[in-house]
Amino acid sequence: MSKLVLFPSTAEVNNKGHLLIGGCDTVELAAEFGTPLYVFDELGIRRRCAEFKQEFSQRYTDSAVFYSAKAFINKALAQLFNEEGLGLDVVSAGEMSIVRSAGFPMDRVYFPGNNKSAEELKLALEWGVGRIVVDNFHELELLGELAREQSNKPDILLRLSPGVDPHTHRYIITGNLDSKFGVPMVHGEKALATALAMPQLKLRGLHFHIGSQIAEFEPYQQAIDIILGFAAEMKQKHGFEMEELSIGGGFAVQYTLDSPAPPVADYAEAMTSSLIKGCQRLGLAQPRLIIEPGRSVLGQSGVALYTVGVVKDIPGVRRYVSVDGGMGDNIRPALYGAEHEVVVVNKMRERETDKVTVAGKFCESGDIIIKDIVLPPLAAGDILAVADCGAYCLSLASNYNASLKPAVVMVKEGKARLIRRRETLDDLTRCDLV
Repeated sequence: MSKLVLFPSTAEVNNKGHLLIGGCDTVELAAEFGTPLYVFDELGIRRRCAEFKQEFSQRYTDSAVFYSAKAFINKALAQLFNEEGLGLDVVSAGEMSIVRSAGFPMDRVYFPGNNKSAEELKLALEWGVGRIVVDNFHELELLGELAREQSNKPDILLRLSPGVDPHTHRYIITGNLDSKFGVPMVHGEKALATALAMPQLKLRGLHFHIGSQIAEFEPYQQAIDIILGFAAEMKQKHGFEMEELSIGGGFAVQYTLDSPAPPVADYAEAMTSSLIKGCQRLGLAQPRLIIEPGRSVLGQSGVALYTVGVVKDIPGVRRYVSVDGGMGDNIRPALYGAEHEVVVVNKMRERETDKVTVAGKFCESGDIIIKDIVLPPLAAGDILAVADCGAYCLSLASNYNASLKPAVVMVKEGKARLIRRRETLDDLTRCDLV
């Protein structure tokens, strides 16, 4: 299987043996914009948005796709998602501000988060976000006080923690019992009854999110069954009508050749069939269904380009190939052992014969992008492309070692446009005071 299957859908090799993305030669992109450089395939993102919308809506008419902005958001992407008819899921005042600055309709913005500040909640009320996803009792009380001053009652969803094991890395589990997110089911009735008793709030429905990189359907189905059972009980006891149900995201992305991810259609079939059957079984009206994909929308459509510098041989041990980026722009491998595939964009037709470890430039031994990968013979100046870097690389980026965050370009039909400039040395001290 070719590594190109892990790259954007427009990826191909030209007659020079160079990698093309969106019709643009990545060697030329590196020369024009410098490296590290993040390249987003516009057509790939739009196709993925359309795929999610189609696969869910054809099975469940009253459904909506909300992109999870924490995967990565900026003004250009916010505008793209607006054009594609998606909503946005934001988790901070910063993300909320970015999408608002791009002119995104705030009624299509949902705001979860486990520890929202009073200032963030005030902004959400002032800017008219569509739903505030209440995570805990403290937030419920705080929002209730703030909402007393509002002429319009804010719409809320109550986030529950269904206690389901999603069978993924422990750092990206969010819906199990031992989680900082959501109200545990044992306290669910108290939280719901409290919300219903607050006339200044309008409880529209329920929300859960069980984790990320979930390649199995059963955890979603279990969580749906648990939440529907709870909704039916609350309808009987408190007259609660669940108008909306947000089931989060967490759809898996294929990062390596040996880790395929299920197609969107299979997720859609498993989730919607469970929801429909569950509502029928329990006598519930079918709620509006919200899904919140992030990584699975953006991940494969983003590629990181690096320039090779030092090649260091340790006889009998390892050959290190160091590049001009690393954990400052992609901390995922160091954070939880994430794996990526790599190609040499200027040597796509050359034989892969040398086992190397691709290392970053940062002063940490753990700054390794990928260990023991076989690539063509490398020298300083070669350009590497790392697949599946669209999600969480840039949003987790830092200025560690006073490094500069990379530029980002969007490519489409042979044209590239800069959607975020590279930071400058002046940017590093812009907030400093003496």
